[in-house]
Amino acid sequence: MTTANECVVAIYVDRTSHQWVVRDADGRLWTLTSIKQSWENRQPFIPNDETELESVPRHYKAVLGLPY
Repeated sequence: MTTANECVVAIYVDRTSHQWVVRDADGRLWTLTSIKQSWENRQPFIPNDETELESVPRHYKAVLGLPY
């Protein structure tokens, strides 16, 4: 896992699983939970054939408590 200071470069929502997904500066995808400190509790995200990622505006970083 990476450090909490790592920059999140993109935020998505997976329309099939209704999960928040973020891409870090290294290109890795992570799912977030709806709890406080969601970045610290993230899990690796592995897309499949049914995954539908939709881009979300960057201002959601504050809502999700993500590092800048």
